[in-house]
Amino acid sequence: MNFPASNFARPHADALSLKEAMRRLVGGVAVITAGLGDERTGLTATSAVSLSMDPPTMLVTVNRSSSSYPVIAWRRHFCVNILHADQADIATRFAGAGGAKGAARYDGADWMPMGSGALGLVGALAVIDCEVEEIIERHSHAILLGAVRDVQGEAGDGTGLVYSHGRFGSLNLL
Repeated sequence: MNFPASNFARPHADALSLKEAMRRLVGGVAVITAGLGDERTGLTATSAVSLSMDPPTMLVTVNRSSSSYPVIAWRRHFCVNILHADQADIATRFAGAGGAKGAARYDGADWMPMGSGALGLVGALAVIDCEVEEIIERHSHAILLGAVRDVQGEAGDGTGLVYSHGRFGSLNLL
């Protein structure tokens, strides 16, 4: 159903208020990887979700000013690496802490080449290899729709890494 834009008032909230509100939402943490060789890059995200099971499709949002965005747009691939609770160091590195950029973010972990060309993290809870199906640019971010080409995961259960209030942690579910 389509509604005319005039039926919706323009938002009056400021960016800082929205950012502070969203810090309260607990989100699963994934590292999004892309690129080949020395152009390898990646970022830490809490905005990776399955969009569809039929066909298998992922949705990831990426800031358009991110150094990873042009590589994803050019290479037309990305890999969603869902992190274990004990992989906060990888999430921190891919978030750019300590100044690590590009291929240097891959140091200190084992990676496997996926069919798309992106790298999957050995030991991640799950690795979802995607080819870019569509990129929708809106405001500061791009919405990446990825056709899932392969899914690999560690056998057994594991606790995922989560992010809330500016900190990484884990949940003990009942």
